[in-house]
Amino acid sequence: MRTHHRTRFLASALAALTVVGVLAGCSRADSTAAPAANQGTAGEVRLGFFPNVTHAPALIGVKKDFFKQELGSTKLTTQTFNAGPEEVNALLGNSLDIAFIGSGPAINAFTKSKGTIQLVSGAVSGGAQLVVKPDITGVDQLKGKTIATPQLANTQDVALKKFLAGKQLTDQVKITNLDNSKTLDAFKKGELDGGWLPEPWSSRLVLDAGAKVLVDEKSLWPDGRFPTTVVIVRSEFLQQHPDTVKAVLKGQLAAIDWAKANPADAKTVVNGALKELAGSSLSQAVIDRAFSNIELTTDPIPAEFPQLAQDSVTAGVVKSAVALKGFADFGPLNEVLKEKNQPAVNAPEIAK
Repeated sequence: MRTHHRTRFLASALAALTVVGVLAGCSRADSTAAPAANQGTAGEVRLGFFPNVTHAPALIGVKKDFFKQELGSTKLTTQTFNAGPEEVNALLGNSLDIAFIGSGPAINAFTKSKGTIQLVSGAVSGGAQLVVKPDITGVDQLKGKTIATPQLANTQDVALKKFLAGKQLTDQVKITNLDNSKTLDAFKKGELDGGWLPEPWSSRLVLDAGAKVLVDEKSLWPDGRFPTTVVIVRSEFLQQHPDTVKAVLKGQLAAIDWAKANPADAKTVVNGALKELAGSSLSQAVIDRAFSNIELTTDPIPAEFPQLAQDSVTAGVVKSAVALKGFADFGPLNEVLKEKNQPAVNAPEIAK
């Protein structure tokens, strides 16, 4: 009798567990299948960027309060990074919401997140060069040399490796990954032969350390335009707070428009931000040269992203090019552009 009772008890318990399991399974399925609902304006937005001239729209947007003016009651929290891969980790670790970042790491973020990171805007085109010791006068002389990039798999690292692969120099040049400030010091000490670097670091090596330009990356792209810095966002944040994302993009466009109308003041603001964030300001010659090499633009130059995805394969960063369909959501940006009577971004090959 006791055995029969125990059997009924076990059967009931198993049935209850089965129901719980089914409900839990439904809950997981619902949470992954259903998009996050619009929750209105965010209480806080966490914004990441680099203390580089190639992130000038972010630096100006923060220092001149263009972001805060558009965000209203939303708190703006900022964090700076040396290069893209570490910023990607912050995004994937849910400690950032929106990031100014290089195009290569932006693609990698989309891949690593399994599609839960979206490209929402451009920020800067141009501003990257391979600068070397003056006695290196040709690409073939890079054999046996040591060249620096900011971080493994960052935008400049991919660009250098792709360039070397195209010249059949992949295994004949040593590539070292250093923080940009350490690259300058190492070059001055003769420990490096050059670097593929973003602004202002390429200009600093040229003007402060006697380097020469061997390759301007502009020369490798159609019309000299390529997306150096773009804006990406966590998909969940975009779905929950589209108006907050739009506010950040409005702030960025305001910063860009102001910089174009006030170029001298823009350089001063960026230089002040660099001193605050990186510990030192630039000479006037360096800031002038750096700004002359970049274009501030919300245009993400979307046509180049399939090539950028392939470049990561050529560079050996990934094994196969990622399918970029769904990578971009230019809805908020196009709303901002429409309000300013500017043409919309149309990129069906990478848009959702």
